[in-house]
Amino acid sequence: MQSAPASLEAIYRYPVKGLSPERLAAAELAPGQTLRADRAYAIENGPSGFDPAAPAYFPKTRFLMLMRDERLAGLDTRFDEASHTLIVREGGREAVRGDLRTPAGRRAIEAFFAAFCADGLRGPPHVLHGAGHSFSDVARKVVSIINLASVAAIENMLGAPVDPLRFRGNFYVAGWPAWSELERVGETLSIGPQARLKVVKRIARCAATEVEPGTGIRDLPIPQTLMRHLGHADCGIYAEVTVAGPVAPGDRIERSDPS
Repeated sequence: MQSAPASLEAIYRYPVKGLSPERLAAAELAPGQTLRADRAYAIENGPSGFDPAAPAYFPKTRFLMLMRDERLAGLDTRFDEASHTLIVREGGREAVRGDLRTPAGRRAIEAFFAAFCADGLRGPPHVLHGAGHSFSDVARKVVSIINLASVAAIENMLGAPVDPLRFRGNFYVAGWPAWSELERVGETLSIGPQARLKVVKRIARCAATEVEPGTGIRDLPIPQTLMRHLGHADCGIYAEVTVAGPVAPGDRIERSDPS
């Protein structure tokens, strides 16, 4: 299909799977990679079999995540990439901080989540990391793209405001007609002066989208609403970076010939 004029409105990454988003002023895309430090860490919910020396994809059910652990959305977390320090705030006050590269720092974070998620754990929580690995919901390294017009359409279905951050996307796009992103699988998109991405998959939404960011309240039946109105629960697309380049809010997004 022919791309309508569109622009990149916002960029987000999620340094620790299931925890707070981080808004970026710009990003440098690399072929075959996620955004730098996106889902670089996860918190294991009981023994998962993950080997940091040979990191591999595991389903999100092995980790703390919003689909099941909605209370995570009530935390305010910040990750300092330079020091790999995670700061967790609960109820407006700092609860814990730790350097995730050090045993002591990881133990501090793990002790907090052992208490905070005590009734939902299958075993001791452990902070996991593997060099170059992303704890994405899919095995391939992708960037997730959310069409803001589709989010507005969901608001109309529900008759209630919907925070786009419920969808935990990397790129939020304005200017596409609602649901047109779902027809772009197989297309190559240009973003900014250089970057190119190939759309590879629609995103099927799970119960994580039911959870209100900032409160952890499970209040909107988004997957069920999509199924009732559209016959599917898809909202958003995954794309693989094929050509490197810088991207920033305000960049135009257009259909491009594959490179």
